[in-house]
Amino acid sequence: MAKRGGFPGGGMPGNMNNLMKQAQRMQRQMEEQQKEMENREFEATAGGGAVKLVITGAREVKSLEIDKDAVDPEDVETLQDLLIAAMNEALRMVEEANGEAMGNMAGGLDLGGLRF
Repeated sequence: MAKRGGFPGGGMPGNMNNLMKQAQRMQRQMEEQQKEMENREFEATAGGGAVKLVITGAREVKSLEIDKDAVDPEDVETLQDLLIAAMNEALRMVEEANGEAMGNMAGGLDLGGLRF
């Protein structure tokens, strides 16, 4: 009768143990990276600096500065556009930083000779 499980002694082969250790290490690194990213600040400007926005990696607004010359009661739409542009730029910066961090971690994953 054939043995079930396919591995002599019922244990995991050495490569599987290494893979599990790598996965656990990578998970810890990802958790640490996420904490660091949440505390990191990103600054974006619009309108040549008329609007400056600072957000965290957790996407929380830390500060917003509006130059008094950007406030024109007759042209609220321009100020709205500047605010939206600064917010979108800041969010793009966070996404880019997250993507780079995750890409760097995945670059170290070794799956039996296959590198990602």
